Amino acid sequence: MISRDEALNILKKNLKNKNLRKHCLAAEAIMRKLAERFGEDEELWGLAGLLHDIDYEETRDDSQRHSLVGGEMLAELGFPEELVHAVKAHNYMHGIERESLLDKALYAVDPLTGLIVAAALISPEKKLSAIDTDFVLNRFKEKSFARGANREQIKACSQLGLELREFVEIGLEAMQEISEDLEL
Repeated sequence: MISRDEALNILKKNLKNKNLRKHCLAAEAIMRKLAERFGEDEELWGLAGLLHDIDYEETRDDSQRHSLVGGEMLAELGFPEELVHAVKAHNYMHGIERESLLDKALYAVDPLTGLIVAAALISPEKKLSAIDTDFVLNRFKEKSFARGANREQIKACSQLGLELREFVEIGLEAMQEISEDLEL
Protein backbone atom coordinates (compact mmCIF):
# COMPACT_ATOMS: atom_id res chain seq x y z
CA MET A 1 0.00 0.00 0.00
CA ILE A 2 1.09 3.57 -0.63
CA SER A 3 2.72 5.31 2.33
CA ARG A 4 1.10 8.19 4.17
CA ASP A 5 3.73 10.59 2.79
CA GLU A 6 3.00 9.48 -0.77
CA ALA A 7 -0.74 9.82 -0.11
CA LEU A 8 -0.22 13.33 1.25
CA ASN A 9 1.67 14.26 -1.92
CA ILE A 10 -1.21 12.87 -4.01
CA LEU A 11 -3.64 14.95 -1.94
CA LYS A 12 -1.59 18.13 -2.40
CA LYS A 13 -1.34 17.53 -6.15
CA ASN A 14 -5.11 17.15 -6.51
CA LEU A 15 -6.43 19.59 -3.90
CA LYS A 16 -5.08 23.13 -3.95
CA ASN A 17 -7.67 24.57 -1.53
CA LYS A 18 -6.08 24.87 1.90
CA ASN A 19 -9.33 24.45 3.84
CA LEU A 20 -10.26 21.35 1.88
CA ARG A 21 -6.85 19.88 2.69
CA LYS A 22 -7.43 20.66 6.37
CA HIS A 23 -10.80 18.90 6.17
CA CYS A 24 -9.03 15.82 4.79
CA LEU A 25 -6.39 15.97 7.57
CA ALA A 26 -9.16 16.20 10.16
CA ALA A 27 -11.00 13.24 8.61
CA GLU A 28 -7.75 11.28 8.63
CA ALA A 29 -7.16 11.99 12.33
CA ILE A 30 -10.68 10.97 13.32
CA MET A 31 -10.57 7.84 11.16
CA ARG A 32 -7.27 6.79 12.77
CA LYS A 33 -8.75 7.33 16.24
CA LEU A 34 -11.83 5.27 15.31
CA ALA A 35 -9.66 2.48 13.86
CA GLU A 36 -7.75 2.38 17.15
CA ARG A 37 -11.06 2.25 19.07
CA PHE A 38 -12.33 -0.68 16.96
CA GLY A 39 -9.04 -2.55 16.61
CA GLU A 40 -8.94 -1.92 12.85
CA ASP A 41 -6.08 -1.03 10.50
CA GLU A 42 -5.18 2.55 11.46
CA GLU A 43 -3.11 3.10 8.32
CA LEU A 44 -5.91 1.98 5.98
CA TRP A 45 -8.58 3.95 7.84
CA GLY A 46 -6.35 7.03 8.02
CA LEU A 47 -5.66 6.93 4.29
CA ALA A 48 -9.39 6.61 3.60
CA GLY A 49 -9.99 9.78 5.61
CA LEU A 50 -7.06 11.61 4.05
CA LEU A 51 -8.01 10.80 0.46
CA HIS A 52 -11.82 10.61 0.56
CA ASP A 53 -12.27 13.97 -1.20
CA ILE A 54 -9.33 13.59 -3.62
CA ASP A 55 -11.56 14.45 -6.59
CA TYR A 56 -13.46 17.34 -5.01
CA GLU A 57 -11.88 20.18 -6.99
CA GLU A 58 -12.45 18.25 -10.22
CA THR A 59 -16.06 17.33 -9.41
CA ARG A 60 -17.26 20.22 -7.21
CA ASP A 61 -19.74 21.36 -9.85
CA ASP A 62 -21.05 17.83 -10.46
CA SER A 63 -21.88 16.13 -7.16
CA GLN A 64 -23.13 13.10 -9.10
CA ARG A 65 -19.51 12.37 -10.06
CA HIS A 66 -17.93 13.22 -6.68
CA SER A 67 -16.40 10.20 -4.97
CA LEU A 68 -16.87 7.98 -8.04
CA VAL A 69 -14.04 9.79 -9.82
CA GLY A 70 -12.01 9.76 -6.62
CA GLY A 71 -12.59 6.06 -6.10
CA GLU A 72 -11.43 5.32 -9.62
CA MET A 73 -8.35 7.50 -9.16
CA LEU A 74 -7.46 5.59 -6.00
CA ALA A 75 -8.11 2.20 -7.63
CA GLU A 76 -5.76 3.13 -10.47
CA LEU A 77 -3.11 4.09 -7.91
CA GLY A 78 -3.39 0.60 -6.39
CA PHE A 79 -5.28 1.32 -3.20
CA PRO A 80 -7.19 -1.65 -1.72
CA GLU A 81 -10.76 -2.23 -2.89
CA GLU A 82 -11.96 -1.79 0.71
CA LEU A 83 -10.67 1.79 0.75
CA VAL A 84 -11.94 2.51 -2.78
CA HIS A 85 -15.44 1.30 -1.82
CA ALA A 86 -15.48 3.44 1.32
CA VAL A 87 -14.53 6.52 -0.69
CA LYS A 88 -17.25 5.85 -3.27
CA ALA A 89 -19.87 5.10 -0.59
CA HIS A 90 -19.22 8.24 1.47
CA ASN A 91 -21.26 10.29 -1.03
CA TYR A 92 -24.86 9.36 -0.23
CA MET A 93 -26.02 10.57 -3.67
CA HIS A 94 -24.86 7.34 -5.32
CA GLY A 95 -26.86 5.03 -3.10
CA ILE A 96 -23.85 2.74 -2.71
CA GLU A 97 -24.46 0.52 0.28
CA ARG A 98 -22.17 1.16 3.21
CA GLU A 99 -21.28 -2.40 4.13
CA SER A 100 -18.10 -2.39 6.20
CA LEU A 101 -17.26 -0.61 9.42
CA LEU A 102 -14.82 1.47 7.35
CA ASP A 103 -17.62 2.56 4.98
CA LYS A 104 -19.88 3.54 7.85
CA ALA A 105 -17.15 5.39 9.73
CA LEU A 106 -16.06 7.49 6.75
CA TYR A 107 -19.68 8.40 5.99
CA ALA A 108 -20.30 9.67 9.54
CA VAL A 109 -16.90 11.35 9.95
CA ASP A 110 -17.10 13.47 6.80
CA PRO A 111 -19.59 16.10 8.11
CA LEU A 112 -18.37 15.86 11.72
CA THR A 113 -15.14 17.68 10.85
CA GLY A 114 -17.09 20.71 9.62
CA LEU A 115 -19.29 20.82 12.70
CA ILE A 116 -16.26 20.76 15.00
CA VAL A 117 -14.39 23.42 12.99
CA ALA A 118 -17.47 25.68 12.99
CA ALA A 119 -17.82 25.23 16.76
CA ALA A 120 -14.17 26.14 17.30
CA LEU A 121 -14.49 29.23 15.12
CA ILE A 122 -17.33 30.69 17.18
CA SER A 123 -15.40 30.36 20.44
CA PRO A 124 -13.72 33.62 21.48
CA GLU A 125 -10.27 31.99 21.15
CA LYS A 126 -11.10 30.39 17.77
CA LYS A 127 -9.19 27.30 18.90
CA LEU A 128 -10.07 23.62 19.21
CA SER A 129 -8.55 23.65 22.69
CA ALA A 130 -11.19 26.17 23.78
CA ILE A 131 -14.15 23.86 23.16
CA ASP A 132 -15.35 20.60 24.63
CA THR A 133 -17.79 17.86 23.71
CA ASP A 134 -20.74 19.62 25.38
CA PHE A 135 -20.04 22.80 23.43
CA VAL A 136 -20.09 20.88 20.13
CA LEU A 137 -23.22 18.94 21.10
CA ASN A 138 -25.04 22.16 22.00
CA ARG A 139 -24.18 23.56 18.56
CA PHE A 140 -25.28 20.26 16.99
CA LYS A 141 -28.80 20.92 18.32
CA GLU A 142 -28.97 24.34 16.65
CA LYS A 143 -30.40 23.72 13.18
CA SER A 144 -29.18 27.06 11.84
CA PHE A 145 -25.58 26.40 12.95
CA ALA A 146 -23.16 24.87 10.42
CA ARG A 147 -25.99 23.92 8.08
CA GLY A 148 -23.60 22.08 5.77
CA ALA A 149 -22.83 19.56 8.51
CA ASN A 150 -25.50 16.96 7.80
CA ARG A 151 -26.85 15.95 11.23
CA GLU A 152 -28.42 12.70 10.00
CA GLN A 153 -25.12 11.68 8.47
CA ILE A 154 -23.29 12.42 11.73
CA LYS A 155 -25.93 10.45 13.67
CA ALA A 156 -25.10 7.47 11.46
CA CYS A 157 -22.37 6.90 14.06
CA SER A 158 -25.00 4.68 15.66
CA GLN A 159 -24.25 2.17 12.87
CA LEU A 160 -20.78 1.93 14.42
CA GLY A 161 -22.31 1.18 17.81
CA LEU A 162 -21.37 4.64 19.09
CA GLU A 163 -23.57 7.12 20.88
CA LEU A 164 -23.43 10.64 19.46
CA ARG A 165 -21.61 11.97 22.55
CA GLU A 166 -18.84 9.39 22.28
CA PHE A 167 -18.49 9.94 18.54
CA VAL A 168 -18.15 13.71 18.96
CA GLU A 169 -15.71 13.19 21.83
CA ILE A 170 -13.50 10.93 19.70
CA GLY A 171 -13.66 13.37 16.80
CA LEU A 172 -12.86 16.42 18.88
CA GLU A 173 -9.97 14.70 20.64
CA ALA A 174 -8.51 13.55 17.33
CA MET A 175 -8.72 17.03 15.85
CA GLN A 176 -7.29 18.65 18.98
CA GLU A 177 -4.26 16.37 18.65
CA ILE A 178 -3.50 17.86 15.20
CA SER A 179 -4.66 21.41 15.95
CA GLU A 180 -1.38 22.89 14.71
CA ASP A 181 -1.82 21.24 11.29
CA LEU A 182 -5.40 22.50 11.22
CA GLU A 183 -4.29 25.97 12.37
CA LEU A 184 -7.03 25.84 15.00
